[in-house]
Amino acid sequence: MTKCFSGEKICELIDEINPQSVVSTNSDSVHIQPESALSVFSELKNKENCQFNLLNSLTAVDYIDHFEMVYHLTSTIHNHSIVIKIICGEGRKEPKVSSVVNIWRGADLQEREVWDLMGITFENHPNLKRLLLWEEFPGHPLRKDYLR
Repeated sequence: MTKCFSGEKICELIDEINPQSVVSTNSDSVHIQPESALSVFSELKNKENCQFNLLNSLTAVDYIDHFEMVYHLTSTIHNHSIVIKIICGEGRKEPKVSSVVNIWRGADLQEREVWDLMGITFENHPNLKRLLLWEEFPGHPLRKDYLR
């Protein structure tokens, strides 16, 4: 059975990588700074005692006043998993975060889906275009402020 790390344990792991990147800790996850996300994710994948080589899922949550990205990572080598969150789009203005496609190729379609349905831009994504809806579709239908 895969061991799910507590927020404290995740915080300790990330503090070893980049001590200034953790914003807050919950019982089962941490929030990190958007600016440090790529370096943290890259280290979590490549660091010998972590090796989070699988991006299980990547999704977004709309909290009216901001958006939040949620990343579920698993190490198939050490059999443990973590949850990392990033707040983006404060005040709902141009939500964006760095793409993790260069770290985990499996993020490609997941980031495109989030862009398509929630409108969060993934900087440096190699092919950020609509996945489920047609290019001329107006808006992003899973946003809470979407009007039909």
